[in-house]
Amino acid sequence: MKKISILIPCYNEEENVREISTALIKQFQECLSKYDYEIVFIDNASTDKTRVYLREMCRENKKVKAIFNIRNFGQNNSPFYGLLQTTGDCSITMSCDFQDPVEMIPKFIKEWENGHTLVMAVKSSSKENKVKYFLRTTYYKLFRKMSTIEPIEHFTGFGLYDRSFVNILRDLNDPIPFMRGIIAEFGYNYSIIEFEQPPRKAGKTHNNIMTLYSIAMRSFTNYTRMGIRTMSVLSCVGAGICLIIAIVYFILKLCNWNAYQTGTIPILLIILTLGFFQLFFIGLLGEYMYNLNVRLLNRPLVVEAERLNFESDEE
Repeated sequence: MKKISILIPCYNEEENVREISTALIKQFQECLSKYDYEIVFIDNASTDKTRVYLREMCRENKKVKAIFNIRNFGQNNSPFYGLLQTTGDCSITMSCDFQDPVEMIPKFIKEWENGHTLVMAVKSSSKENKVKYFLRTTYYKLFRKMSTIEPIEHFTGFGLYDRSFVNILRDLNDPIPFMRGIIAEFGYNYSIIEFEQPPRKAGKTHNNIMTLYSIAMRSFTNYTRMGIRTMSVLSCVGAGICLIIAIVYFILKLCNWNAYQTGTIPILLIILTLGFFQLFFIGLLGEYMYNLNVRLLNRPLVVEAERLNFESDEE
């Protein structure tokens, strides 16, 4: 009997964690009864009753498993690490808030049984905030133009991964993985299923400006050269302009041209403009250096505090 793993990252999802587990178990009992399954929750140090409910669920059903992180390791590292802990013939990752419909799981498995290594759910539309959806679309298009890979637009990680691909992920040893980029770089033989993303069933999103900025910077610093090359080109152009201006004003001064003093305002504007570009590119360079520093430190993706119902896998 083939085994299907379901991975669900969670953080402060006390209103959804029981309901998503119930809905998944119902799917396997009614539509996927010929498959064995495991439901793996990885909790990013929730501060509400999420862990209390997870403990109860693990006691009630040994097929429900849980990993508790010692702290919040972010929404990239924790799901990636959790995926590596799954033991099924294929693994499906999905959110805990019902924005990834459980009804799509049979469709994933059908495509997988037809020979596809990856099955990816792509949002054709969304009932989330229209401005947020527009910004996501703009980000994907900009990233596609600048990157060295071909990312799949509006793919957020919801999908099915064959065990062979999960094994590739295990061999990467990447301390700051960016799943969408990794799939665009190493994914093969994949199928795409479009869906309309529903709103959250309960609770509130934990994404904010800083987390979205962090994701964007991780993608740009991992998979684009445009930032560094733009810095190099504009720096050379700016240096050339400054050199020409310096030579011109030096010649005018030697010629005792008194009018050169009227050039104070243009020079000030040029200095401010160049200063803006310098500060901007120093900040961008800092993002690249931070990325490099994290890779050199090679800290673990996640540090576990506890895991539940994994004993049978260790025997």
